[in-house]
Amino acid sequence: MSNLGPRAGGPTPRRSYSPAQKLAHLSAYETARDDGAGCGAYLRREGIYSSQITEWRKLRDAGVLEGKKPGEKVGKPTAEQAEIGRLRRQLEVSERKLARTEAALSIMEKARLLLEDISESAEQQPWYKKP
Repeated sequence: MSNLGPRAGGPTPRRSYSPAQKLAHLSAYETARDDGAGCGAYLRREGIYSSQITEWRKLRDAGVLEGKKPGEKVGKPTAEQAEIGRLRRQLEVSERKLARTEAALSIMEKARLLLEDISESAEQQPWYKKP
């Protein structure tokens, strides 16, 4: 019988990621999400938890990961950095909503112009009588 188990080689050392690696993983994860390639597949392949991605995204948005050297400690964001990150995310959501609203208004304007054109052509028909 095989003696191989989950920890056959002994405990594995805890992995740590440099700020550059965290940013690279975030970029690859977001690319996989946008392409529809499967975020879960990327996480399983790399052995990363979704909670790590969430934490790294917060750190990135707060500006904590930028400009750090490999091996340099990445602490928690300050209250100011966390607020900046929160406001950036809020701005992104607002910009997406604005773009969606502008597209809807554009469609409504085109529909209005089309209905006006139909109405004018109907008025020019000889069988159309105004009351």
